Amino acid sequence: MELQLDETETRVLGSLLEKDITTPEYYPLTLNALVAACNQKSNRDPVMEVTEAAVRSALHSLEQKGLAGTARAEGRVARFEHRLGEVLNLGRRETALLCTLLLRGAQTPGELRGRSERMHRIEDLDEVQLVLQKLIEHDPPLARLSPRQAGTKEARYVDTFGGHLAAPPEPEAAMASVESDGRVAKLEAEVAELRGELDALRAEFKEFRRQFES
Repeated sequence: MELQLDETETRVLGSLLEKDITTPEYYPLTLNALVAACNQKSNRDPVMEVTEAAVRSALHSLEQKGLAGTARAEGRVARFEHRLGEVLNLGRRETALLCTLLLRGAQTPGELRGRSERMHRIEDLDEVQLVLQKLIEHDPPLARLSPRQAGTKEARYVDTFGGHLAAPPEPEAAMASVESDGRVAKLEAEVAELRGELDALRAEFKEFRRQFES
């Protein structure tokens, strides 16, 4: 089973998983319903605008990877489902946190607890940490600790599927970068000025020596 996904595959897989849990009466999803789920503005980060063609392509790729596919036909309209239950064998708590990671990217344990509550209630942060550890130790690993961004205090976790868009730098980090660039430019200007003064002193010293040598 291949876990490496692009951002559209990640969004499609997360949306299928979410709708299976939150609206089982409408699951498996039609293609139109799946496109709408991928593009909804709530419980998504980032908000995306994926086309029907992009979702079809993502479904084809996910089917080849064994992660999603066409459900058994119960009518003329094709419906689609995820296959994570078959290949990963996760409990409800693990499934809820993994789904939240797939749909919203890197998050703190507190954010994960609050955002996954509509799928499964987790009592406290200690339980969140326990579930995250299970995802990290899963074979294959399904979550990992994300590198801490400058200016942030809490650790963030992300899924291992790799399909999230790169997050913009934190404002503090961006400001620190600007300030650092400014200090470097200032130092470079000072060095250039000192070199100019040194060259002038050397020229004056040569002229001074020439007066005594003549």
